[in-house]
Formats: sequence, structure tokens, C-alpha cells
Amino acid sequence: NCGNGKPWDRSYDDLVSFVKEFGHARIPLKFPPNPSLGMWVSTQRQSYKKYLKGDTSSNMTENRIQLLNKVDFEWVLQGNLEFSF
Repeated sequence: NCGNGKPWDRSYDDLVSFVKEFGHARIPLKFPPNPSLGMWVSTQRQSYKKYLKGDTSSNMTENRIQLLNKVDFEWVLQGNLEFSF
């Protein structure tokens, strides 16, 4: 837990908890237990695409990429994302 209260870090902590519980980082856009987490994950993918293009409006950083890679974050979703509880 980062503990510094920054929104990105809080969302990352939620992602880590999700991975620990479900064994993967494939969070659907609509995830009823934590709707903002699905939106956040989608935003990370968009920021990453901008980052790769050199778009300065991206808030993605090397550090964030490394953190997301640690939990096997899928930068590009393959196929349809189905989630069941």
C-alpha cells in the first residue's frame, strides 16, 4: 500500500487487491464491486497509447508502466472481456 493518498496510487492498490483475489488483471469496464476501477484501467490503456506516440498529454510514466507490468497488466486486451463472479 502506497499510503500517500494520491488517486493513482489508490487505484493501483485496488488493482493489486483485485489481482490477489482473482489471479489476473483483466478488469472489465463495468465491474460492479468497484466501477471506478474499470474506468481507471481503461484510462491507463489510453494514457499508455498516448505515451507510446510521444503525446505530452499522457500522464503515463516509466514508473507507472513498471508498476502495472508487475501485476501482468494487459496493455492491449485480446478478445472479448468476460467476467463472472
